[in-house]
Amino acid sequence: MDVAPVFEEFDPESDCDCPGCIHRRRTMTHALPVRQGGHPAAHGARRALVIAAAAGTVLGGGQALPAVAAPGIQGAPADEDPGATGPAPDSPQGHTSALHGAPGSPGPVASAAPATTRAEIMARAKKWVAAKVPYSMTSYWSDGYRQDCSGYVSMAWNLGTNEWTGSLSSFAVRITKSDLQPGDILLFHNPANPEKGSHVTIFGGWANTAGTQYVAYEQARPHARKQTTPYAYWSNGNRYLAYRYKRVTSSTPGGKGPATVTRYPGAGSFGPGADNKYVTQLGKALIGRGGARFYTTGPGPRWGEADRRATQAFQLAQGWTGRDADGLPGPATWSYLMTGKGRDIPRAGAAPQAGAPAYPGRGVFRPGRPSPSVEKLGRQLVKKGYGKHYAQGPGPLWSESDRRNVEAFQRAQGWRGAAADGFPGPETWRRLFA
Repeated sequence: MDVAPVFEEFDPESDCDCPGCIHRRRTMTHALPVRQGGHPAAHGARRALVIAAAAGTVLGGGQALPAVAAPGIQGAPADEDPGATGPAPDSPQGHTSALHGAPGSPGPVASAAPATTRAEIMARAKKWVAAKVPYSMTSYWSDGYRQDCSGYVSMAWNLGTNEWTGSLSSFAVRITKSDLQPGDILLFHNPANPEKGSHVTIFGGWANTAGTQYVAYEQARPHARKQTTPYAYWSNGNRYLAYRYKRVTSSTPGGKGPATVTRYPGAGSFGPGADNKYVTQLGKALIGRGGARFYTTGPGPRWGEADRRATQAFQLAQGWTGRDADGLPGPATWSYLMTGKGRDIPRAGAAPQAGAPAYPGRGVFRPGRPSPSVEKLGRQLVKKGYGKHYAQGPGPLWSESDRRNVEAFQRAQGWRGAAADGFPGPETWRRLFA
C-alpha cells in the first residue's frame, strides 16, 4: 500500500510574517502612550477625541462636532485596509466592504453569495498566484477584491464582497481536519486583538500522508503564493480552524475525478473481498484518468483484478515503485485521484515519459554502492545547471559532490533544513526530472 511520495520538509522563517503580525508591529507604537515610546501624533489624536467628547456634552442639543478617530483604537483588523473609511465598526475587529470599482466610481453591487464548485475556487485561487498579485491592505486588484489574505479568500469563494477574518466564518461551516478538501480554508481570527496574528489560507490538498503538511494558497508578502506549509500554519497553528464554504458543490478540480469527493475511506475498503461504493468511485476515477482499457465491465462495487491493475497503472504513472505501486489505493493514490493531481495513465503501448524515470529509493543515494541511478541523477543535475560541485564525473558512485549539487537544487525550490539535506527523496526526484 502506498506511502505518499511527499513534499520535502522545510523550516519556517524565524519571524512571523503573516499579515496580522506585520500590521501589529506597524501600529504598536501608535497605541502606546508617549511616555512609553508611543507616537506623539497618536497621543494627540486621543487627546482630541476626549476634547471633542467633552465639547459635545457642553453643546447639548447644539450642532454635533465631527468624530475624531483615534489611531490604534478603531483600527482595521490585521488583513483589512488600515485607511478604510465609513461607519465605525461595533468593535475594534473591523468591517467588510464592497468590491472596489474604478477610481471615482463604486464597485459592482453585491448579490447573495453564489454557489460554486471546488474546481472554480481553486482556479480563481491559482489565477492570483500565477499573476503574483502583490500583497496590500490598501490596494484592490482589477477584479475588485482587496489584496490581502481575506480579500483573497473572498475572491476565491466569489463572495461579491470583501470580507475579513472576523466575517468569513459566517459564509462557512466548521469542519474537522480529516474532512478538509481543496477549496476549504484554515482561519485564525483573534477576537481579543485582531491585529495579532489573524490570517487565513486556502487548503489545496495534503502534501504528505501524515497530515502534517499541506499545500497552502495564500495572499501574503510579497505576493500571492502556493507553498507547502506545516499544518495548520507556521505560527499559532493550534488556533486555526477549518471551514467550508456553505455553497460549495462536490466536484473535483479539472473534472478528472468522480462527481463526489470524499476523504480516504481506509485500506479495508479495497482489496480482495471488498464490496462497497468506494470501489465503484475508485473505478470511475481511474477510468477518467485513462484506465478504461482495464475494465471489460463496470466498474462496480466488488473489488476485482481490473481495479488492481488500473490502480497499479496509475501509481506507476506517478513514478512510484515497490509498495507504492502495489495496486492497492492508499491515502496518496486516493488523494491524487479525487483531486485531479498527478499524471494520467498512459495509453496502451505508449512509451514512458522521456526523462521521468521511476524513483529508485533512498537507499541508492548512499556512499559505497554504485548505481546507474546515481549517474542518471548527476547528469540531470548538470543539465538543469546544478553541477558546479563536480570536479569530474558525474559517475555511478554517490559522492559529496552529488550531495552538494542536490542540496543546491533543493534550496532553489525554497526548501530549508531537513528538506535541503542533499539526499534526493521522491519529490526532489520528481521535480528534477519534470
